[in-house]
Amino acid sequence: MNTNKVWFITGASKGLGLSLVKKLIENGYKVAATSRKSQSLIDAVGNFDEQHFLPLEVDLASEKSINEAVIKTVAYFGKIDVLVNNAGYGIGGALEELNQKEIKDSFDINVMAVIKTMQSVMPYFREQKSGHIINISSIAGFAPGIGWGMYAATKYAVTGLSEVMAEDVKEFGVKVTVVAPGAFRTDFLQDSSLVFAEKKIDGYDAVRSSHGKYATMNGTQIGNPENLAQIFMDLVENPNPPVRLYVGSDAYHRATEKIRLLSEELENNKDISFSTDF
Repeated sequence: MNTNKVWFITGASKGLGLSLVKKLIENGYKVAATSRKSQSLIDAVGNFDEQHFLPLEVDLASEKSINEAVIKTVAYFGKIDVLVNNAGYGIGGALEELNQKEIKDSFDINVMAVIKTMQSVMPYFREQKSGHIINISSIAGFAPGIGWGMYAATKYAVTGLSEVMAEDVKEFGVKVTVVAPGAFRTDFLQDSSLVFAEKKIDGYDAVRSSHGKYATMNGTQIGNPENLAQIFMDLVENPNPPVRLYVGSDAYHRATEKIRLLSEELENNKDISFSTDF
């Protein structure tokens, strides 16, 4: 295991990001990690060696703030080898319930921040002819659930972007993996990581039912964040890592069912598909 690698992780003061930071530090890696408040990150990580950990206060909606954090990390550790775009939050509601600010805010953090961090690290990755980008999408970015349309839209964007990015940067020796987790036992289903449309429209009973179901899942999710942290460490040591990685048995089953439905729809409408050809 090459512990000389330097990791840069966004949204690391809680959840999967925090589990990963702690695991990496324990294993001797150098880690730069971001949070909206650096003190909350310092408190969450606890005792650490300054030679191995750089907490960064970053506004992920700001290109300037992201660029400064990347520059600071390279100045501090000499390089960056792995970028993990972990920051993000869930947003629930039917489309007509969501206002423009709620929509824009979700895209700013879940999508635009991913784009900006990749743009910031790529000059370094190109120059060193190596690097690994790990973007955290969601099973909702392939097999979404009712009531989570806007969240699905952001995660579909991350998935599609990552798939093409993997091809675009291959010639530079840079690898890209988009990770689609199912439900992990973190604080993702708590108020700090989940928002709902302020406006509620009567009649969306299936949407309300779906949101209620997720609320009761908190604390009983099947995924173990410690196991996922180990998978990430193994991923960057893999000379041929997958571009798409579904983690959690629930994610696997949802993806399998979605693939079955896609295949069925594709074949059922094959004649229509072919009928538009000259």
